[in-house]
Amino acid sequence: MNGSRHLMPARDPAERIKNFEEVALGYTRDIAREEAARCLNCKNAPCMKGCPVGVRIPEFIAKVKADDLDAAAEILHADNNLPAICGRVCPQEKQCEGLCVRAKAGGAIAIGALERFVADFALSKKADASGAAQNSYKIKNDAQNDANVDFSGKKIKVAAIGSGPASLSCAADLARRGVQVTVYEALHKAGGVLVYGIPEFRLPKDIVFKEIEGLKALGVNMVTNVVVGKTLFIDELLEEYDAVFIGSGAGLPMFLGVEGENLCGVYSANEYLTRVNLMGAYKEGAVTPVLRGGKVVVVGAGNVAMDSARTARRLGAEVRLVYRRSRAEMPAREEEILHAEEEGVIFDLLVNPVKILGDENGFVRGLKLIKMRLGEPDASGRRSPVPIEDSEYDIEADEVIVALGTTPNPLIKNSMPSLEVGRKGVISVDGEGRTSIPRLYAGGDAATGAATVILAMGAGKRAAKAILEDLKVR
Repeated sequence: MNGSRHLMPARDPAERIKNFEEVALGYTRDIAREEAARCLNCKNAPCMKGCPVGVRIPEFIAKVKADDLDAAAEILHADNNLPAICGRVCPQEKQCEGLCVRAKAGGAIAIGALERFVADFALSKKADASGAAQNSYKIKNDAQNDANVDFSGKKIKVAAIGSGPASLSCAADLARRGVQVTVYEALHKAGGVLVYGIPEFRLPKDIVFKEIEGLKALGVNMVTNVVVGKTLFIDELLEEYDAVFIGSGAGLPMFLGVEGENLCGVYSANEYLTRVNLMGAYKEGAVTPVLRGGKVVVVGAGNVAMDSARTARRLGAEVRLVYRRSRAEMPAREEEILHAEEEGVIFDLLVNPVKILGDENGFVRGLKLIKMRLGEPDASGRRSPVPIEDSEYDIEADEVIVALGTTPNPLIKNSMPSLEVGRKGVISVDGEGRTSIPRLYAGGDAATGAATVILAMGAGKRAAKAILEDLKVR
């Protein structure tokens, strides 16, 4: 009963690279109860210290152990507005599970897998008689108590820019207090990076849309196809709304800065994944296609690089991932690295591109790489890669996907020069998300640079709390 950690069941690698179906299959009810029984229910709950949104982890796990899934879902949803998503994509091994006292005795409790199990159970009970999504576990929606007023009795309205995890989390907390929230999304579907950035095989889009429907049931209004900074400006929003939250993410890709990056067949990971995930480029006859098959090289070793490599495999390509450090320094989740290896992605480590090679028609035909060695640690604590002189060599490629990270899009900053920004264009905020402009708040990747879903959600929750305090919502 209290033995080793239960592994997450997964689809066979040989079969899963043929489609975009979800790889991780989730726990059964019996496995979930057995895994929950491993929890020691620590009084000081070190796991909670690693959770950016403060989920009461031992409490919800105790309810799973008792097979009281309704109570488990109530506890989980009290702190986490998107648990079915977080259970799938959060780096639990570096957060809650990383602090679990059982880590050295059979493995940390599979908190993420249990969170996913409970959240999926809750989603299965969401539909009302008409089939419209309703959040059965939205705790007590204070909107039912006319709480959407300040001390003067004025109705409170808040706008959120972007519909990724930061804005969704902020909107949910505000809506539960009765605030009228409108979310503005530049693309044609709500969800932000959850929809365009994370592949279907890791995060099914119907899960994202069900979670968004839960927010709509709270009264959150979603408006798509609005580019704030172009078709609508923050000054206009501040005139119409009592407060504005910027959760526009970090959608501007970083590149190598080498010769050949303008060749046909070179993609940023951002563009590549958006084409596939949001525009359905993997479908025959897609209006927004990508190259299929051939030899693909992915540059980088984070989760986005793994997503790109695994997506290319599913599109029939032979995929090589090149990274200038060793495996030990890879920033991607270990699970994603293992899944990529299982699916046939080849890792070329301690190498770095110095040039992308093209043919006479302007298409990619290969890369020139240079071998690297690890020197002294850099500011991040990882050992710095150093080029080895006279070690260049060429490899073939039909397509290159650059996955080196992203920074905030400068559109909002450029459209509002008075807004203070920091390094790489991140919006400057205090600990609660307040910007340099009154009634304007920001959080998530827009204020930190590219990070994780759960960190963005934590920032959204802090900003929502600040908004409620500053506007004196009772």
